[in-house]
Amino acid sequence: QVQLVESGGGWVQTGGSLRLSCAASGSIFSINAMGWHRQGPGKERELVAAVSSGGVTWYADSVMGRFAISRDNDKNTLYLQMINLKPEDTATYYCAAAGDDGTFGRGSWGQGTQVTVSS
Repeated sequence: QVQLVESGGGWVQTGGSLRLSCAASGSIFSINAMGWHRQGPGKERELVAAVSSGGVTWYADSVMGRFAISRDNDKNTLYLQMINLKPEDTATYYCAAAGDDGTFGRGSWGQGTQVTVSS
């Protein structure tokens, strides 16, 4: 399994933008699915965006049209571009790579990066 390290979190005002990055310790070319999860204060961890090895993307309704996930297999990096951020986007954001069974639960996870959106 690859090791994942997130970066790019920070503090922004409502309506601001951030770009999260997730650097993998090895090749992500063969990893079927990669995704960004988040866990807000007092909330359960939720999947907000995912991308397949073929570039097919999925988004949670709450971020559709505001977040864009992408992966650069040459750089072994996953990205999450976030625009028009809202206070409810405040959370710790985790990068994840699916395991051999295709699920994130048995895959690799980063340590998380904090995103805080002030009103």
